[in-house]
This record gives sequence, C-alpha cells and structure tokens, in this order.
Amino acid sequence: MNTAQGTDPKGRFHMNDKTMNKRGEVSTSMSCRPQPGKHSPIPSRRDWAVTGLATLVALCLGGSAPALADPKPKIKFDMVRSAAAITNNCAAEATGRVKVTSLGPVEEMDVDVSGLPPNTEFDFFVIQLPNAPFGLAWYQGDIETDDEGEGHQTFRGRFNIETFIVAQPPGGQPAPVVHNQSPFPDASTNPATEPVHTFHLGLWFGSPQAAVAAGCPNTVTRFNGEHNAGIQVLSTRNFPNLAGPLRQLNPTAAGG
Repeated sequence: MNTAQGTDPKGRFHMNDKTMNKRGEVSTSMSCRPQPGKHSPIPSRRDWAVTGLATLVALCLGGSAPALADPKPKIKFDMVRSAAAITNNCAAEATGRVKVTSLGPVEEMDVDVSGLPPNTEFDFFVIQLPNAPFGLAWYQGDIETDDEGEGHQTFRGRFNIETFIVAQPPGGQPAPVVHNQSPFPDASTNPATEPVHTFHLGLWFGSPQAAVAAGCPNTVTRFNGEHNAGIQVLSTRNFPNLAGPLRQLNPTAAGG
C-alpha cells in the first residue's frame, strides 16, 4: 500500500490510501482523522448564525455584489442670481441647486430653489445662453415657492449633451397662434435652424408684479405660458456660454 499524507493548518492530517486488487487496478481512498493530541473545534451557535447570515446575503445579492456598485450617471451644479437681478440689486438671497440623473432613455432633473419671495410662481426654461438675449429656449415648467421662499420641482426629459432644438428648413411653416396679446404675440410661422444645443437653465418671475414685490423692476418678458413674465432671477451664468452645465452629462461615454 502506498500512502501520502499531509497536515492542514488546524492540525488535521489527510491520508490517501492506495491499494491494488488482483487485476492490478489501483483504488484510492481519502480519510481525515485528527492528529493525536489535537481536537477539532465544535462550531458555536454564533458561528452558525454568522455563517447563515453570510449565506443569506450572498443569495440575496445573487452572487453579484458588483451590480450594486453601478450608479446612474449624474451631475450636480448651482444656479446663481441672474445678471438682471444683480444689475437691479434685487433678490439678493436667491440661489438654486440642480441634480440631473440619467435614467437611460431620459434624464430626471431635480431643482431646489431658496431665498425667493414666498408663495410665488416662477417659470423654468432650458436655454441656449444664460444671459439676454438667451437665444433659443424651451419652456420646461413651473416652480412654486412655499411660505419660506423655498421651492422644489422634478422634471423629466432629455437633459444631457444631446439636448438641442431644431427646425428643419425651409422655415416659414405655419404655427398655431394661441396667445396673440401684445407685447409678445405668438408667431404664426417658424424660423429655420439646424440643431442648436441648449445647455443652460434659467428661472423667471411668473409676473412683473411678483418681481416688483421682490424689489425688482416691472419689466415684462416672454418667459411664461402667456408671454407676460417678469425678469429672470436665476441662471447658470456661472458656466461659460458655450459650455452650459447640461453639456457635462454624457451617459454614453459613462456607459449609461
């Protein structure tokens, strides 16, 4: 009989027994016996509990813990007082914070504002340039403040490096006229433009009266649903004209 043996770290040894039968065939058996003077520890209840918990966690994770470490691409940035608010020395405490998270087919944009007049409606736009004349703009929605002058809104849309506006040539195509009051009636036809990226954001007072209540001028602008808004109060002018914050989010490059 040929025998090979070894000792493991806990003092137990393994013996491989090889025997040969009458036909010359070799069979091998393995046994595990404690080494003389050594005793195998008996698992405690705590050991079994820890082992069971570890097994349960592994099963819940499906054996793929790295899957949890797959965050969605996102960006965070501030909005600051607009050039109009600074020029007119008003809305001194106004500030905004934005988080954009890629969900794959769309993005989710969370906007928090504070330091604004209480119980007031504001109009939120995605724009080409942060300061007047703003270029092309898209009316995204409204944000209303509470009695402490704070507001929050969540928007869903395309808010990343692919955000753009296009009007395929030729221009002059008919458009519905819904709001025809002065000073800014609807256009009845559209201009033509190749794709223009809109990487900036802006927030406007919902009315000139609301702006006046905040110590701002009663200037009338186009930036609400009826085209009779007040001045811009917050913007992303803290970013370069051609590098607005939405340009920073590139889900494709991030593997999203």
